[in-house]
Amino acid sequence: MSTTSALMTVEEFRKLEDPPGFRLELHHGEVVSLGFPKSKHWKIQQRIRRIFEEALGGQGEAGTEFAFRPEPEHELWGADVAFVAWDRYDAMDEEDNLAGAPDITVEVLSPSNTASEILEKKDVCLKNGCSEFWVVDPKKGHIEITGEKSVIYHSGDSIEVGGKSFTVDDILQGAHSR
Repeated sequence: MSTTSALMTVEEFRKLEDPPGFRLELHHGEVVSLGFPKSKHWKIQQRIRRIFEEALGGQGEAGTEFAFRPEPEHELWGADVAFVAWDRYDAMDEEDNLAGAPDITVEVLSPSNTASEILEKKDVCLKNGCSEFWVVDPKKGHIEITGEKSVIYHSGDSIEVGGKSFTVDDILQGAHSR
């Protein structure tokens, strides 16, 4: 005899408290525990957020650890970095999170990420409002951007964002900009 457990809803999930040293997300009705980013990861997130603000700031809002609901009921995820166009941003229910995926969703890889997990995130996001999904791989030194097609950018390559050009090196090892 097997036992089935019910999938957790977002409403039930929101009643949980993050355990010390971790934050929680809801994936397919199951609670997932995530560690906080290390300094290198966080710095890359901040560089990308600043790039989005500089290149796309007049068109929407950029943020890190951006909570969104790519699908209703059993999903509440956090994007490492997200950009959301003003029309979608302004339409967000202030008592909820973004319905669907951000217009641009960025995942900075950590040692704990699996290829299948990232592929699934990319697929779900692109099917639910995301026009570009970035996978930033600090270890391999490249950035994959998937939209209408998928392109991998390496050290020395330039990436165009909102008509402005940034190199992979600007993002991965960025110089201090104050």
